Amino acid sequence: MDASKVKRLIDEALLENESLFLVDWSISPGNQIQVLVDGDDGLPIEEVVRISRHIESNLDREQDDFALTVSSPGLDRPLKMPRQYQKNMGRTLKIKTANQEIKGEVIKVTDDAVTLQWKQREPKPVGKGKHTVQKEEEVPFEEIEKATIHIDI
Repeated sequence: MDASKVKRLIDEALLENESLFLVDWSISPGNQIQVLVDGDDGLPIEEVVRISRHIESNLDREQDDFALTVSSPGLDRPLKMPRQYQKNMGRTLKIKTANQEIKGEVIKVTDDAVTLQWKQREPKPVGKGKHTVQKEEEVPFEEIEKATIHIDI
């Protein structure tokens, strides 16, 4: 299977809709092609079908037998690119770095980092008891080992 041809076909299909972007893709040794696509406003099933048809119709099954899966990454899949963080603005993420784990709402995304905000109970500076404080932290993408969407059940 020609990986460069598959990648070119994926890119061509995505060019037709600027709100879509490639998250990941792979070809297994058994020619199983997996394409993970996301969109700024979600991924309609019509777009999945269109992308799948574009790729499949431009590959020759006589030359290479293959299986093709085009889908969006599930909520349980870690975020991989800044555009996914932007898409999840206002949602709660759980981010793991080498030094800490943070769970907070995405309030800002830049090209280099994501900023989370959360509330935390801390001892009062004066007197007994605790009070709630609002925390905020900017986490550079290069420091993130894993980031997932946190879903309260």
